[in-house]
Amino acid sequence: MTIKRKKVAVIGGGVSGLAAAKAFDDKGHRVSGFERSHDFGGVWEPSRSYPDVQTQSPKDLYCFTDHPMPDDYPEWPKGPQVHAYLHSYADKHGLARLFRLNTNVRSMDRRGDGQAGWTLTLDAEGQTRTEDFDFVAVCTGQFSDKKVLTYPGQDDFVAAGGQVMHSSEYTDSSISEGKDVVVLGGSKSATDIAVSALEKGAKSVHLVYLENVWRVPYFVGGINFKRLLYMRAQEVQFNGWGRRGPVKRALGALTQPLIWANFRGLETLLKLQLGLKKYNMVPKAPIEKEVSCSVPIVTPGFFELLKTGRIKPVIGTFERYEEGRQLRLTTGDLVACDVAILAVGWKLGVPFLPRDYQDKLIESDGQYRVYRLAVNPELPDMGFVGFNSSFCTVLSAELIANWLVRYADGQLAKQPTAKAMNENIEMMLDWKRNQRPAAKTYGGLCSAPFHFQHFDELLQDMGARKWKRSNPLAEQFGHPDAKAYGAFLATTPEYRAN
Repeated sequence: MTIKRKKVAVIGGGVSGLAAAKAFDDKGHRVSGFERSHDFGGVWEPSRSYPDVQTQSPKDLYCFTDHPMPDDYPEWPKGPQVHAYLHSYADKHGLARLFRLNTNVRSMDRRGDGQAGWTLTLDAEGQTRTEDFDFVAVCTGQFSDKKVLTYPGQDDFVAAGGQVMHSSEYTDSSISEGKDVVVLGGSKSATDIAVSALEKGAKSVHLVYLENVWRVPYFVGGINFKRLLYMRAQEVQFNGWGRRGPVKRALGALTQPLIWANFRGLETLLKLQLGLKKYNMVPKAPIEKEVSCSVPIVTPGFFELLKTGRIKPVIGTFERYEEGRQLRLTTGDLVACDVAILAVGWKLGVPFLPRDYQDKLIESDGQYRVYRLAVNPELPDMGFVGFNSSFCTVLSAELIANWLVRYADGQLAKQPTAKAMNENIEMMLDWKRNQRPAAKTYGGLCSAPFHFQHFDELLQDMGARKWKRSNPLAEQFGHPDAKAYGAFLATTPEYRAN
């Protein structure tokens, strides 16, 4: 069977864009990548990164299958190291030749010449032009456009010399020196910045957040958390999708008391190790109900600074900026503020997609209608890489990119029909809404903590002859191994477009 060579657009030059460009290029397609900034790297590009940013995942869980991170990198690499690593991956596979930097995709519309595909409107070098493509891989991920929040009194606050910025704009920590800093948000970026501000000489730091969440330290009871939370034996203890039938229900009922005891033990350990009760930071929800991509890793030094009182946590949010560089919080507190840093995340969406297609993609409650977190049957000739956020983002992107090129070429061993995709989408939406609400995080675009289940589905769809390690103990109690997944990918059927 002859596979037609396609002209493929890859939108975005971060982790997902690099993975997609390589996957489509490897299969013989003509790839044109578009990155709106001046460099590769996405959120790891230095101008978009706050000082001292580092990965939440260990380096062996944050790498491509054929390109391990350097041996001299620490267990959790810093932002500049990740940026350099991504460049080394692009150099290794000659991906720079495929990309046009400083090129923004303004819009995409169905082609008007009667051919399948899309017409992209591109802005570059002060010029606007259009270009046709047979297939589009959207690789802008979930951290593309900043979420911007404003509160009453902000204009006067700024006019009086106060500063308000998104966390991604906090690229020079010296602005904290001698200042009263207020950080809004409870994510890892928020705690990273709170710690960084004090290390750079901030006069005071308040951390304002809406609710307590479970936080996982790099080492739990002295054990690297990857050896506790990144394994099949732990994953099956969460309520994953598609687990129906009398046998599975009976097994679940029998093991439920043990699972309950396991998670209560983990909660107790975290409470004791981090001193959560002392700081009024014990979450209300059980940990097994809350684990998703939004669970933050503990910033080194954060709880030590809570202990000394130098970071002052407040459960609430901003109400308004007041005269005299002060912030009124919803708790009624009035706190001094020279610099307000909003670590409130990013806006989900595909703004360059036509509105009628956005409506087909996104439900009224913000949940995304995507099969395998990659495609929607009502959005033809396109797919997404990076929508399957996880605790091992690079591997997730590489696997879904390889899945997507086969889907585009009709070469999946289990090529789905539109009917099958829609039925699966409805099943997944029901599971997220009614069985595991934590899975609704980020519009439902998160495969964590179900990495193995997601990867199994992708590899089986691709026709892999192997998707598990031969050693059952290693497979049940080991974390995802990028090199092993490279070997699994090598067992999928080979083909090339021409």
